[in-house]
Amino acid sequence: MKRQVFRSDLHGPSNLTFYHYLSLSRQNEGIKDRRLGVVFKDLRVVGAGSCTSLQPTVGDTFHPSTFLRKIREIRHSSIKDILSGFEGVVAPGEMLLVLGRPGSGCSTLLKTLANQRGEYHAVEGQVFYDSFTPKEVHDSFRGDITYCPEDDIHFPTLTVNQTLSFAVRNRTPATRLLGQTREDHVKDTTTMLMKVLGLWDSRNTLVGNAQIQGVSGGERKRVSIAEALCSAGSLGAWDNSTRGLDSSTALEFVRALRVITDVKRTTTIVSLYQAGEQLYDLFDKVCVVDRGKMAYFGSTKSAKDYFIDIGFEPQNRQTTPDFLVAVTDPNGRKIRPGYESFVPQTSEELASRFRTSDLGRQNQKTIEQYREHCVGNDDSKQAYLSSVAAEHTNTSTAYMTSIPQQIKSVMKRRLQVIIGDKFELFVLLASQVFQGIYFGSVFLNMPNDTSAYFSRGVVLFFSLFFSLFTSVAEVPTLFFQRPIVLRHQKAALHYPCIESLAHTVVDIPITLIIQLLFAVILYFLTGLQRSAAQFFIFYLVIFLMSQTMKSLFRAIAASFKTLSSALAVSGIFILLISLYAGSTIPWPTAPTCLRWIMWLNPLWWGFGALIVNEFHTLDGVCSTLVPQGPGYYNVSLENQVCITVGSQPGQLLVDGNIYVGFTYDFWYGHLWRNLGVICAFHLGFLAVLLIATECNTSSAFNSATVLFKQGSSAIDGNVEVLDEEEVDAGFRYGCRSKSAHGSTFGDLEKHTMVTDLFTWQNLQYEVPIEGGMKRLLDDVTGFAAPGKLTVLMGESGAGKTTLLNILAQRVGAGVVTGDRFVNGQLLPMDFQAQMQVSGYCQQRDTHLPEATVREALLFSANLRQPQSVPLAEKEAYVDKCLRMCNLEDYADAIVGSLGIEHCKRTSIAVELAAKPTLLLFLDEPTSGLDSQSAWAIVQFLRELADHGQAILCTIHQPSAELFQVFDRLLLLCKGGQTVYFGDIGENSSTMLNYFERNGAPRCGSDANPAEYMLDVIGAGSTAVSTTDWYDVWKHSSEAAQLQVQIEKMHENGRTRPQPLSARYPIFPTSWSHQFVALTQRNFQAYWRNPTYIRAKFVLNIAGGLLAGFTFFQADNSLQGTQNKLFSIFFSIMLCIALVHQLMAVYIDIRTVYEIRERPSRMYNWTALVMSQLVTELPWNMSSSATFFFCWYWTVGFPTDRAGYTFLMLCIAFPLYYTTLGHGIASMAPTAPIASLYYTALIMIIMVFDGVIQPFMELNWWKWMYRVSPYTYIIEGLLGQAIGGEAISCSFTELVSVNPPKGLTCGQYMGPFMEFAGGYLTDAEAAGGCQYCPYKTADQYMDSKFNIQYSNHWRNLGIVFGFVAFNIIAIFWFTYFMRIRTVSVFASLKKLTRSN
Repeated sequence: MKRQVFRSDLHGPSNLTFYHYLSLSRQNEGIKDRRLGVVFKDLRVVGAGSCTSLQPTVGDTFHPSTFLRKIREIRHSSIKDILSGFEGVVAPGEMLLVLGRPGSGCSTLLKTLANQRGEYHAVEGQVFYDSFTPKEVHDSFRGDITYCPEDDIHFPTLTVNQTLSFAVRNRTPATRLLGQTREDHVKDTTTMLMKVLGLWDSRNTLVGNAQIQGVSGGERKRVSIAEALCSAGSLGAWDNSTRGLDSSTALEFVRALRVITDVKRTTTIVSLYQAGEQLYDLFDKVCVVDRGKMAYFGSTKSAKDYFIDIGFEPQNRQTTPDFLVAVTDPNGRKIRPGYESFVPQTSEELASRFRTSDLGRQNQKTIEQYREHCVGNDDSKQAYLSSVAAEHTNTSTAYMTSIPQQIKSVMKRRLQVIIGDKFELFVLLASQVFQGIYFGSVFLNMPNDTSAYFSRGVVLFFSLFFSLFTSVAEVPTLFFQRPIVLRHQKAALHYPCIESLAHTVVDIPITLIIQLLFAVILYFLTGLQRSAAQFFIFYLVIFLMSQTMKSLFRAIAASFKTLSSALAVSGIFILLISLYAGSTIPWPTAPTCLRWIMWLNPLWWGFGALIVNEFHTLDGVCSTLVPQGPGYYNVSLENQVCITVGSQPGQLLVDGNIYVGFTYDFWYGHLWRNLGVICAFHLGFLAVLLIATECNTSSAFNSATVLFKQGSSAIDGNVEVLDEEEVDAGFRYGCRSKSAHGSTFGDLEKHTMVTDLFTWQNLQYEVPIEGGMKRLLDDVTGFAAPGKLTVLMGESGAGKTTLLNILAQRVGAGVVTGDRFVNGQLLPMDFQAQMQVSGYCQQRDTHLPEATVREALLFSANLRQPQSVPLAEKEAYVDKCLRMCNLEDYADAIVGSLGIEHCKRTSIAVELAAKPTLLLFLDEPTSGLDSQSAWAIVQFLRELADHGQAILCTIHQPSAELFQVFDRLLLLCKGGQTVYFGDIGENSSTMLNYFERNGAPRCGSDANPAEYMLDVIGAGSTAVSTTDWYDVWKHSSEAAQLQVQIEKMHENGRTRPQPLSARYPIFPTSWSHQFVALTQRNFQAYWRNPTYIRAKFVLNIAGGLLAGFTFFQADNSLQGTQNKLFSIFFSIMLCIALVHQLMAVYIDIRTVYEIRERPSRMYNWTALVMSQLVTELPWNMSSSATFFFCWYWTVGFPTDRAGYTFLMLCIAFPLYYTTLGHGIASMAPTAPIASLYYTALIMIIMVFDGVIQPFMELNWWKWMYRVSPYTYIIEGLLGQAIGGEAISCSFTELVSVNPPKGLTCGQYMGPFMEFAGGYLTDAEAAGGCQYCPYKTADQYMDSKFNIQYSNHWRNLGIVFGFVAFNIIAIFWFTYFMRIRTVSVFASLKKLTRSN
């Protein structure tokens, strides 16, 4: 019966009654809800800071003071207070509201009370969670304290239901209601949460992110809230969790928290930046934070009167939370007459005044009473422990589920992530199959004689080498998911290492299938030994090697904090593993001092296993008899010798076991030993991965300090540590006094007055979905008039952002119907080319993170204002925009290190710098800001409108005071339908009269009209309205008047000159102007990214030294000549890691263009592509030069030939691999996909370069030899380096032949040497002829590799030809894959997902 009630409650607003039912049912079954309050006294949070707040640059790396400064930082670390002097108590059943401006310390307080202390230098003072210390809670009950961060980061390829089910599954108690199964609990709880938060209709929609389309921003925020609620914690901390939600949904969320707190007696702490009066009334206590000091802590009912009593006064119609926050703002506070000399001015004075007040003493008394009652109370502690024991599988850990259960759930999630992104899986499978086909066809049906012995070794080596290259793509993948895993670890959902373990386990069947396809194709095409045992051993080895390499690169990624560093180390490992894999440098010929590297190389052990497995049953006919050919047909074996290693005198067959033993020092008895060692390596790398994942829980994703460019003064000429919790406040109060409400336009001449009218009629927008079309906008009509501030409102998902995108012509898919006009004229065909007439401030603040605020504004002005405007005028206008947005003190701040408010201000300023002349669109410009900052921005928009600008913006959760600033309202309901469009009126009277006249209840005098209207129309995740307000609007007189008004606007507009009638250029500036501006910006970004640049140089220097000393001072023997060849081959392999690095940076910069700069029509995409290429090349060339100097003379190449080698290796080759990397990145949506593309392509290039398979043995693939760029790079480098030199065989390389009796060595070997070449050490000897197969390096290069010294200048020219081809490919792929609305790969991706 109870189960039926449980399921029947899962609908509508009554979902909240579920908590009543659940609590009662748990009590009936003897399961007690745990309660956990928090009491703190003398709380101080200390942050670790660097000794400078200047942006590090590449120059710092080479500056001597940098090293000295780092030593000083190690000896005397810089610290500062973030919070100090906090004290209070939040008991079970109480809700605490934390108020303060962004940067005041609210997030730090929430994290500290939520026991998340890891990112701080120290947390001092007394903090108790009832009878438990913070360490006890962290170790055993971490999951009982929930912290919901402000940012919404999830696996984008999971659906909403999958995301929430995972969280619920990992917090499912061991004891459940009435024997309820675990899966029933997961299903019921997930369903309830989705319905409570209005996510039920989106349950099967991908969560998505900036690159993958998914749920809306508001829905993604609700997913974050639901995920936190899944933990069912005893104490919850919610950090600005209503950001991006409309006021109705935000109110529903806080009401839900109120119900949960009351019913389950949980402790709830919430920080809100824009809290309405209704929200405020739901809380028991409030804490006001001012610059890291506690200005108030106590009852919400007493807070307002307390601040009034000490001398402050609220503004007209100012809500209580807005008033409390305004008190902390010197520019926003209002002081009561007569209190000017008594009111506290600074944060220290506010904190001191509260401590000595009656309420402060009462707070201290409450603390002492709570401590006496709860701290050290063994009874309550035992009751809590018994409740934990009933729900936790293992009470010794903070995790509610056991490790096997965690592994199972995380494995299921990993599989769902893979299935959600079928395209990446398809690319991986297709690349492996393709590699197997083309590589197998290159070595098609190898003969069993000794001529194919070397080729067999190459096939076996590269069957393992593919795994090495493919596994590099694991590095960017792990960096993407790290913040998600760390958040789940803090929430006690699972151990971080479980994710790594599950990733490895889920990969096993996928790798088995992929490697089986690869093995079957390659094995039988090449004609390897066709016995079942040998095939399955081959399959087993390449499978184990694939898993081992993945574990290795995942371990590298898990051990580093930045992607560039991880990729640099990965590149060094690739070079080490490749050099010392035993194929090109066998054990007997490897440098003795470096052989230990082979023992540490899993590929060497794998190659040994494959080679002995293949050659164990092979006895090949010798095809390399000396002498042979014309004139030697009747010669007996006594007068011939087989030069294949392992041949026996007088025997025509060569035993494969002896060949492998003498060549590689591997024997068949080593087979299973090697397999065991590979397994040990895999387990060892896996152990490192698990340990690194578990221990390396910090990240370098977000800077904790606001950084300024070199040469700027942060505060009064002094640079000091600025923590993110203080920097906004520090600058706000440290700068000169400004009026937040006064005009910032005093010195700004009115820019061109906007007189054009933008109107739209009957707009409809439909997008294709599975099974038909979905209408997002339905018959929307309105206008934006000059000098008017129009607000677009509605619940989350009502189509507000969609309407802005339609009006700005920023949609690329779907069907738009209806009309848009400017002055009564339909928009011209080239309206998108005229988008500089409008500005669009997106909801997401997307900027190049390395640019300063001034540089971002100047870049916008420079490219979006007409080129005819002088630069000095643009710079002056940028300075005015900085003043308008109160960003003067942040002009030299690095955008990527700014807080939320100043990022938003920067986004608005960037659009203003373009001087929009028609309309300014803003999508939620106040989201994430406190009420004072929101007021400042809206007041700023008001002044813009007063100066003639037409503005249309969306907004969430405006206060009544803020709402009154707007002139007109366009209100949308679910389905994108118009509910109201018209004037708001004084005190919202016009809008309120409309709703009240049409049957809505009367709006109270103290109610917020913005919240009232949303409640009336049934906005919110679960709210409903009995009135069809869309139908009411369609039949209203206001709708009819709107149509008449628009028609009059059209009639009047058609009589005026048409500003948009002339043809406009696509962009306001020339291509060359764009190119120069982009190149300058990119060079600045690279200079301020020392980690990336340093990784290039470290990789080149390490690679040069490694390759140089591996082939140290190679002589002119056969082995020395071959060593020189392989030193060149491996030197160009270094580009593999370099290309992986540059592709990630290329895609990051392109993302900024695609999200913000392309829709704004700032510049031509071709200018961006070319500027990125020009910026990247100097760094690659200079780093290649460091490689050259470390490598060239170390190997022993002649000095007089260094010039050409430098030209090829340091100029032409960087040009080639840079353009190749950009070309691959141009067609890839993400860095991991680009890595897979690049791996497949570079392997093709390497296979056909004539080194791996000599030219004469390529058969019908010889045309690919001509196509491979490496053919000409290697021929140019090797031919120039050793061409024309004589070869002097070492004693072990000479072949001993006995001539027939009566013949000298010269007589007997002469005919053979005439066509085969080579020389004799003593032509007059009558026996024991010592024959060297090659006399000159030219003969060696031409006969074996088709390399000719005379082609070196031709080869250089051909390489430049390949560079030109790559550049063309960059532009072609960029256009067809990224610029066109529908790309080939996008269609393919959609097809794979639909299947």
